[in-house]
Amino acid sequence: MNRTFVDATLIAADNALRTLLAPHRAARPTPQPPAEAVGQGAELSEEERRLSGALMRVNHVGEICAQALYTGQAYAARLAPGSAADRERTARHLEAAAQDETDHLAWCQQRLDELGARRSLLCPVWYAGAFAIGLAAGLAGRGVSLGFVVETERQVEAHLDGHLDRLPAHDHASRAIVQQMKDDEIRHAREALHAGGIELPTPVKWAMRAAAKVMTTVAHRI
Repeated sequence: MNRTFVDATLIAADNALRTLLAPHRAARPTPQPPAEAVGQGAELSEEERRLSGALMRVNHVGEICAQALYTGQAYAARLAPGSAADRERTARHLEAAAQDETDHLAWCQQRLDELGARRSLLCPVWYAGAFAIGLAAGLAGRGVSLGFVVETERQVEAHLDGHLDRLPAHDHASRAIVQQMKDDEIRHAREALHAGGIELPTPVKWAMRAAAKVMTTVAHRI
């Protein structure tokens, strides 16, 4: 059996197990509210706590999917035609972006714990589906794969903007996390575009939005 295939498969399997089963540890400190916001505002009501918990659960699922997407794309990149150096460079680019998503995953889990909320019960399902989509994007070639990152991150940016509008105004802890996540996603899109990402066809963008809508609607409740 091809050693590259075995190595790539083991890396992908390790990432899946770490994402779904291992405690998440961020490389960066959890974002904190601005100094002027600390100590301001009333305690969250029970209704506000449930809303924040549901929104942060959706964000947590989004980060599970991001890990799976990047892992699927990196897996495909390592098996793609071309020089070993080019394949590894593309895979490393995707995995570097995934490290930020690991931070996001840890921050979202921490905030869920603080809010007394649970993660989605369907995390393995979300991971499997997103991995398959990432694998398909990766097999379509470097330009399409990076273009998929660009479009994904643009849609995530819009999604996080919506959450900033919906989160309770005085849930400063959640808002600080979401804002930093948004800033990171904007950077990921810019870097993928500069690395050679191409514009995806409009029907593909529509399909991505539809899939994201299903995920966010279900994860808000389950």
